[in-house]
Order: sequence, then C-alpha cells, then structure tokens
Amino acid sequence: MENPEQAQFQARVATAGEALIDLVLQADGRLDPCLGGAVYNLTRALSRQGMATLYLNPLSGDRFGRQLARGLVADGVLLARAEPVSEVSSLAVVGLTEAGHPDYAFYRELVADRAVSAAGLVQACARAPGLQMVCTGALALAAEDADKYLPWLAAQRADGRLVVVDANLRPSVMRDLPAYRRNVMAALQYADLVKASDEDLEVLDLPGESAEARALNLLAQTPARLMALTLGAQGAALLRRDAGGTHWLRARESQPVAVVDTVGAGDCFLAGLLTALLRGADEAGQAPAQALATLDEARCRALLAHALASASLCVMQRGCVPPSWEQASARTREVPAAFA
Repeated sequence: MENPEQAQFQARVATAGEALIDLVLQADGRLDPCLGGAVYNLTRALSRQGMATLYLNPLSGDRFGRQLARGLVADGVLLARAEPVSEVSSLAVVGLTEAGHPDYAFYRELVADRAVSAAGLVQACARAPGLQMVCTGALALAAEDADKYLPWLAAQRADGRLVVVDANLRPSVMRDLPAYRRNVMAALQYADLVKASDEDLEVLDLPGESAEARALNLLAQTPARLMALTLGAQGAALLRRDAGGTHWLRARESQPVAVVDTVGAGDCFLAGLLTALLRGADEAGQAPAQALATLDEARCRALLAHALASASLCVMQRGCVPPSWEQASARTREVPAAFA
C-alpha cells in the first residue's frame, strides 16, 4: 500500500498560510462563525476558478477544523495534510470600522495552521511534480513564523516556481510592528508577483505622497515583475516591469457595485488574476514564468478585468463566496472594466 506521506499531488498551485474561523460580530452582539482566513479564502477561490490547488497547512481535528477541511474538499482543494492534528483551530473576531472595513482580533497561539515547518512545506511541494506556482501572505508573514515560510519561499523560487506574495497586512495583531514590516519585506524578496492594497502600503510606512508613489517604491525594492494594487471602491491597478521600465494600468468596473460584505474581496481578486495569468499561459503555449515575463498591455487588461469581476461578485454576497471562472468571465462581458 502506498504511504500517504509519499503520494503525489496533481496540483498547479500550492498555498500556505492561515485557515481560521471568523467570529463575525452581529448587530445584536452575537458572534456568527464563518470559515475564513485570507489564504484559506484564496485557496477556495483558486479552486473554484478551475485551478488544481494544494493547501499545505494542517487543520485541527476539532469541530471548526473539520468544518474548514470540509469547505476545502467541497471546493476541490487537495490537502497536503489530510490527517487532522491535535492543535486547536485559529480564531478571529471580526467587526467593522466606521468606514465599513473589517476589523480583526486574532487568537493564534498553539494552533493547527501554524504547526508547520519549512522542511515539511518543501517536502509537500516536492510531491506535486506539476506544481507551477506557490502563494502565501497575510498572517503567514508574521515575524514569529519567518523560520517556516522564508526558507520555503527561497526553495520554491530556486526550483523555478512562480512565487506570489500577498502583502495583506494585519498590524493590529503584530506586537512588534517594525519586525513585522521587516519580515514582510524579506518575504517580498522572493516574489515574482506581489499583491497589496493602498492600506497595506501605508502600514509598510513607504515613502510617497500617494498610493501610486508608494507602490512604485515597493516594487523597486523587490524582484517582482508584476504588482497588483487594490484601491477599494476606486478599483485596482497593475504595475508591470520590463526592460522598458514600469508600466501602469488602472481600472474600475464601469457600473457601481452593490456592496454587501467586503470580506474576501482581495482574495477573490488575486485568485481571478492568477487564474487568468495561468489560463493565458496555457492558451499561448507558454510556461507561467514566460507568460509573466512577456505580458503586454492587452494581456494585462484581460487579467485586471477578470480580477475586478471576481472581487465584485464576492462583495455582492454575505461572507466570502468565491465565483467560478465562468461567472467572473460572464461579468467581464456584462459589466466591462473602465480603464484609466
């Protein structure tokens, strides 16, 4: 009988980072438990868009952990650690700020999704011979977990896989903000593609009078060829770097979006962007790294339009409900992106 630890995974994308339960504060004071975590949401969103996706972190055997596992499996995600671990599930209490943005308090000591090692992450990726891309970010960028994720990122870049880092910052839970910033920047040194929001750039304390200026500053400090900058209700931008310099493309949907809930919007945006990139590579008969290196404005327009549609479909529903590729593609036709 085959040893489960030696079984191979048929995956194109691997994700590493938090899977947790969002306890969402209701108007009457109740806490409503929802499956969540930025990397967990991204993982489900990638799989729903048709990407064979491998989730690398373990999940708890407690009630919440079993629910998290069922959610991934139901969306077609492969689990690198199918057997549950004894550690408990991570929790987050989620409210809304006066501006309507999610406000988080995390409970993440001795939890299941942090029970990983760099060697274990590398070994799991080695068991996926068709793996082309790895993604991490959000709480995985905590300085306390640098010994787990930084060596893994270095190994994946050395092995020729595209590295995607989402600088989705959670400053409210990081005790040492300067150390957190340093570790985020260290992780970005391995990135081929970076995603950040205008709020993330402010937390990183980058110089510049505008989000665009701070984004240029950040991109210049990394080896990344492409950066996705989300701008909330103002849409998003792509910064593409090649031998000719850095090229900007900015867009928003041509019609207002009826926002119900913004949780998971950035994760669905990134999933849409990455799926469009990989599908475009397939259509062109290119490896993903080659596709990223040869992006032109027309391809970037298609990537950005699909990413915006993916995010809009998410925010129009309660909770993070990622759309399929077909649903997001239909929206790009029904509500075209308006490019600046």
